[in-house]
Amino acid sequence: MMKSGKINYIELPAADLEAVQTFYSNALGWTFEDYGPDYAAFNGGFFKADLSSSTASGAALVVLYAEDLEALQDTQVKNGAKICREIFTFPGGRRFHFLDPNNNELAVWSDK
Repeated sequence: MMKSGKINYIELPAADLEAVQTFYSNALGWTFEDYGPDYAAFNGGFFKADLSSSTASGAALVVLYAEDLEALQDTQVKNGAKICREIFTFPGGRRFHFLDPNNNELAVWSDK
């Protein structure tokens, strides 16, 4: 059941939709559905654009969860992610930030 006021969907820019789909499929196991040449959906979507999402430019930060932070970081790097902020601690856990193949910045956190 949908709840009013809850985040329902997120969209990120991607100049290269094929590269972003390959990365997230291999690094996180995401599946995609294409909606024409300019849009690919997962539990959110990537739209074709020569832009990227970065906290340095004021964008919101998408934060993913990992049971094993180091293992997921290694998997992402092996699949082409660039680590832009190494693992650090904060109240409640640890996290790192990465750039995907289109330079969108996301983070991964763990309570372990």
